Amino acid sequence: MEFTAKQIANLIGGELKGSEHVKISTVAKIEEAKEGAIAFLSNPKYENFLYSTDASAVIVNKTFVPKSEVRTALILVDDAYTSFTTLLEEYHRISSFMKVGIEEPAFVGPNAKVGSSVYRGAFSYIGDHCRIGNNVKIYPHAYIGDHVEIGDNTIIYPGVKVYSNCRIGSFCTLHAGAVIGSDGFGFAPQKDGSYKDIPQIGNVILEDHVSVGANTVIDCATMGSTIVREGTKLDNLIQVAHNVEIGKHTVIAAQTGISGSAKIGDNCMIGGQVGIAGHLKIANKTNIGAQSGIGKNITEEGKVLLGSPAFEYKKYFKSAAVFRKLPEVLKRIEELEQKILNLPSNNEI
Repeated sequence: MEFTAKQIANLIGGELKGSEHVKISTVAKIEEAKEGAIAFLSNPKYENFLYSTDASAVIVNKTFVPKSEVRTALILVDDAYTSFTTLLEEYHRISSFMKVGIEEPAFVGPNAKVGSSVYRGAFSYIGDHCRIGNNVKIYPHAYIGDHVEIGDNTIIYPGVKVYSNCRIGSFCTLHAGAVIGSDGFGFAPQKDGSYKDIPQIGNVILEDHVSVGANTVIDCATMGSTIVREGTKLDNLIQVAHNVEIGKHTVIAAQTGISGSAKIGDNCMIGGQVGIAGHLKIANKTNIGAQSGIGKNITEEGKVLLGSPAFEYKKYFKSAAVFRKLPEVLKRIEELEQKILNLPSNNEI
């Protein structure tokens, strides 16, 4: 793909200073950029690279004033970082959706309906009675079970497995190895110490604009649906158990585990390796620090929590400060005990 500096300036709403015919074919860091690349400058500590970069164009803030001559074309915007992010999004969208057509061998069930401009990679499988929207990209070795619905403009990367009856919205991204709709961890203990399987007959619903990271697993509900609401982003290697509900625009980092039937609110931020116990409710706008353990309901919105068991982060840091001093405190207590034991008795006074 190749664009002119003028086209990019128009895309991000910037003012071009330099030749409008400069050709751009890739994006790069300002310190590494070569001819044909576009970069950005928002952090002043990288300014020196602007005067030596080989980039064909650089996005800068309108308020930026060069200290010496600049060889590259400049695109002036209100916020260089945000504008470059917009450019990356558009670049990713275009590059991700370029693929169209069917590679062989690829299977589609006889009663499935597949929209237009769809890409089906080699060894991909689409089951019976599926509904696949327009401009969906299904990469090699992906498996789509029977009665699955996938909305428009969704990308299913290599090796993704979507079990039967699940529903995937529009503009979703499922990264390699993700599993949607596997059995929930449901076993009933028996009197003889064994466990009896509880059939998991529900499904998973991903609403629009949901992103699921590589090797993340979202289990189907025992009955009903495990639900991930609109705009939520899940990192790699996350476990979402059966009947969990995750609210809108929540972000969850890698290696987090969410136990069955937990309900997580909208606009939450959950760090890596967080553990959330089953059947809990997490209020909207809750922030949970990495490696925290949540063992009770969080009912007040906007709380910032840390620790295991987790509690309010300011109290956590105060407690951590005391914890670090415990060896010194113990030593002082032992010294005081020794002094008390060595005090003269009444008979000796």
